[in-house]
Amino acid sequence: MAASTNQRSQIRDIVLTHAHLDHIAGLPLFMDDLFSTLDAPIFVHATKEVIETLEQNIFNWAIYPRFCELENVNGAVMKYQPFEIGKEFSVKHLRLKSISVNHRVQTVGFIIADGKTTFAISSDTAEVDGFWQILNSEENLSALLIECAFPNELRELASASHHLTPLGLQKELSKFNRKECSVYVINIKPMYREAIVRQIEELGIEDLQILEVGQVYEW
Repeated sequence: MAASTNQRSQIRDIVLTHAHLDHIAGLPLFMDDLFSTLDAPIFVHATKEVIETLEQNIFNWAIYPRFCELENVNGAVMKYQPFEIGKEFSVKHLRLKSISVNHRVQTVGFIIADGKTTFAISSDTAEVDGFWQILNSEENLSALLIECAFPNELRELASASHHLTPLGLQKELSKFNRKECSVYVINIKPMYREAIVRQIEELGIEDLQILEVGQVYEW
């Protein structure tokens, strides 16, 4: 997980959008690293389907320990907190609402609010309509984080894997009516970052920025 030692020591809740490896790969080693030092369990928030996938394919003893069955000297180290798609749930001071998006496996985006600021994240998705309908009805949306994984020349791969290209992103953003909302591009495949960033810039989409890892954003 892309977090400092100090940040990792403070993380006690992890929210998953889906079970693809690039979104859950850090979780087993994160649990392993903190196992002996935890004085309270890590809560993993996910849909029932994602939890079942983790238990069957990752935390199954064959690949990695089933941490939800283990304890250290302070007690349980990991607990699942299932949520239902379309319903709100709380994580500490935050309120989250999960929204179904269009990916190869069950995947959700989120609207996240702390009582002052509200932003949305698409997670991995291809063309989708319901997500935009919900966002367009949301009041006071400050920011949107949306994926763009592949360059335009790999549109067939993007379509097969249910991701967006810059041209696909442009089409999706035409469905977004909240023009006062800042939009940030995330989940760019590192191999194609230079091409994707160039193609996005060539589109000249107003108020569209590339989210930079390590930079602090305030909305």
